[in-house]
Amino acid sequence: MEFLAFHLMPYAEPEAMEVLDQAEPRTAWVTFSNAHFQPERGRDLYRRYLDELTFAVEMGFDGVGVNEHHQNAYGTMPSPNVMAAALTQRLDSGRIAVLGNALPLHRPQQIAEQIAMLDLLSDGRVISGFVRGIGFEYRSFNVNPTESRERFLEAHDLIVRAWTEPGPFAWHGRYYDYECVNVWPRPLQRPHPPIWIPSQGSGETVEWTAQRGYTYLQTFTKRSRLAAIMQEFRDAAQAAGYTASASQQGWAVPTYVGETDDQARADFAPHVDTFFNRLLTGEIHDWFPPGYLSEASQARVVASKSDLFAHNSHTLPKLEEDGMVVVGSAETVTGRLRDIIDETGVGVILPIVQIGGMPHDQTMQSIERLGRDVLPKLRDHVSAVYRGAA
Repeated sequence: MEFLAFHLMPYAEPEAMEVLDQAEPRTAWVTFSNAHFQPERGRDLYRRYLDELTFAVEMGFDGVGVNEHHQNAYGTMPSPNVMAAALTQRLDSGRIAVLGNALPLHRPQQIAEQIAMLDLLSDGRVISGFVRGIGFEYRSFNVNPTESRERFLEAHDLIVRAWTEPGPFAWHGRYYDYECVNVWPRPLQRPHPPIWIPSQGSGETVEWTAQRGYTYLQTFTKRSRLAAIMQEFRDAAQAAGYTASASQQGWAVPTYVGETDDQARADFAPHVDTFFNRLLTGEIHDWFPPGYLSEASQARVVASKSDLFAHNSHTLPKLEEDGMVVVGSAETVTGRLRDIIDETGVGVILPIVQIGGMPHDQTMQSIERLGRDVLPKLRDHVSAVYRGAA
C-alpha cells in the first residue's frame, strides 16, 4: 500500500463563507468575487498548507499530492506546478504528485517543460498527473468543452513524445501545430515521469488509462461505485493483455483521525459541512457541461454525481455511510480503510488531510495520528481482490 497526503488548499475563511451563503448563485466557483480573498491571509495559508504537506512526509506518508483549479475558493492552486516546485525545496524524500495539469487548457510544450524541471529539482520523484479539468475551468478559460477529450488526447501524445524522442521534430495536429518541438530540459526519470490519471469515472477515461498501463485515480465517489469502477479498470487491463496491479488503482478521500470516534466526528463535522455544502456545490451542468462527456458517460457520471455536486444538505453520517469520508479513531479509520481496500482493490490511497476551514493544529494532529497509528497497520495489507493470486 502507498499513501500520499493530498491537499486542496481552500480559502474557507469565515468572512468569505458568510458572504458565499448570501451569494446568488450560491457557488464558490467562477463568479464568487475575489474581493473576498484577502492576500495577507492567503499568504499565511499557503505557508501553512506547505507545512502540513511537509509534515505528512515526516510522519511516514510516501509523498504528497497537489492539483489545479481556477477562479474559486474550493482550491486555490491555479498552478500546481508552482506548489510542486516549492515542495521540491522542502522535501528531501517522498514523491510529489501533480494531480494534475489540465491539458486542454494549456500549451502542451509548457507542461512538458515544467514537469521536466520539477523532475530534475526533485531528483526524479515527480508523478505527472494529467486531467481534463472540470466544466467550471472551461467557463473560466472560455474553451469549448466539446473539444475537451480530443484536445486532452492530442496534448498527451505530444507531451510523451517530447519527453521520449530527441528533438527537434514537427507536430501538425488538429489542435496543436508546431514546426519545432524541442523540449529543454528533459526529465530525469526514464522513459518519463509516471503518469497518473485522476477522473470522476467516465468509461472512456477508465478504458484509455488501463490500455496505456497508467495509474487510475478515482475521486469523490461512493464506496459501492468505487468498487465497480475499479473492476472496470481491471477488466480493461485484462482486455489489453495484462493484469492490473493494485499500485495502478488509486482513491482520494477526505480523512480525519481523532482520539475517539465521537470526538473525531464532532471535530470534523463543521468542516465537512463547509466543504460539501459550500465549496463543492454547483449545478451539475456547470461541472459536466453538454458535450464534455460522451452520451454514455454523461448518463452514468451525472447519475452518480448529481446528489453530490448539486445538493447542499449533506450530513456527516450519510457521507460516512456512503464512504465519501473516512473519520474516527485510529482503530476505526484503520478498519474502514482496510475494508475498502479489500472491496475495491486499490493500492494507492490519497487521504485529503484538510478540508473546509479545518484549523492548522487540528490538521496536524490528524496527520500525526494517520502516520503514526494508521498507515503502519496497512502498509503490508493485500486486498482481497489480489489475495492468493499467483
